[in-house]
Order: sequence, then structure tokens, then C-alpha cells
Amino acid sequence: MDKLILQEKYGHILDENLIGEISQIGMFKTYKKNDIIIDIGQPLQFIPLLISGNIKILREDNEGNELLIYFLEAGETCTMSLTCCMGTTKSKIRAVAEKDSSLVMIPVQNMLQWFHNNMSWRTYILESYQERFDEMLDTIDNIAFMKMDERLNKYLVEKTKLHGSNTINVKHQDIAEDLHTSRVVISRLLKQLENEEKIKLSRNKIEVL
Repeated sequence: MDKLILQEKYGHILDENLIGEISQIGMFKTYKKNDIIIDIGQPLQFIPLLISGNIKILREDNEGNELLIYFLEAGETCTMSLTCCMGTTKSKIRAVAEKDSSLVMIPVQNMLQWFHNNMSWRTYILESYQERFDEMLDTIDNIAFMKMDERLNKYLVEKTKLHGSNTINVKHQDIAEDLHTSRVVISRLLKQLENEEKIKLSRNKIEVL
């Protein structure tokens, strides 16, 4: 793994010696859009550090319906997978590439070792836990207190930030699955948002105005 790339993404929080270790033992992997990186029920032997791209973290109910929990951006890791690793349990989430992404996979034993003997790694992990915890609380608040049209509008705004563009390439069905509702509801609400001149719709594309 290229040490310079790691330094660029993680040098602001991880010390130079640790970045050197990660470059030696980390496994560099790439994924295409919609590839499953971690699946529910999968034993976790590695944790991901995201180098480029975006990943969405999903939960699944007993009927197989998915719910979007949060997104990961470059320089972040999934603390829900960290929790499973530290407890030696199987994954309780599904991590899917939102777009083409590259990651460094860290063996669990190294992660645990660094947590005890490297201050910069411990700080990074604890800060990551806090950020993901706050995002999960935000998701719970959205479901409990926000109407679906408000959730949809917030979802679209977050998508534009992730992709760095006001135009999003996404199908109505994909949005429905992320927000745990039906395609019919999403299509109706998208048309409502277009009538309110908040978005502009075209085939498999949405422009946020």
C-alpha cells in the first residue's frame, strides 16, 4: 500500500510510524459501485479504512428490507464493524460501495494491538465511534420525528455533498430501499419536490436546485 496515499488521508490523526505499519500489513482492495464490501452474518477478520469513494452502511429487518444507517467518506472507517471485530461476532451490517471505492483492510489482531499501544490509533477509533454514534442518533431522530418528504429532501442533500455534484444518478427504487419505504411513495414525493422547484427530475437523474 502506498504510504503517501495513507499519509494524505490519515496523516492528520495517525502518527507516521503507524502509517508505515499500515502500509506494510494493510491489504489494498478496490470495489465497483454497488459491490458488497461487508455483508450481514459475515465473520470479520479485517476492518476497512476508506481511501477513496463512498460507502453506505445498511441494516436489514426480518423480511430482508434494508434501512440506510449512515454514509462513510474517504478517511473514515465503519465503527459498527469495529464493534463486531472487538467482540469477535459476525457482522450486523451490510457495507455497500456507493460509488467506485478503494480501501485498506487491517487485520483484526493489529487493530486490537494498536488500540492498546498507539495513542493516535486509539484517538482515531474513539472519535470514529462518536461520529458514527451521532449519525445513528440522527437516523433514529429522522425516522421518529421527520416526515418522509423531509427525510427524502435531507437524503438528497446528503447525496449531493457525498458526490460533489448537484446532479445525482439514482433510481427511485434505490432511494426507496435506502429510506425503507415504497417506490410509489418516493416517486410521488419526488414529483412534489419538483413542483416546489426544489429538484429537477430526469431519467435516473435528480438535480437538487
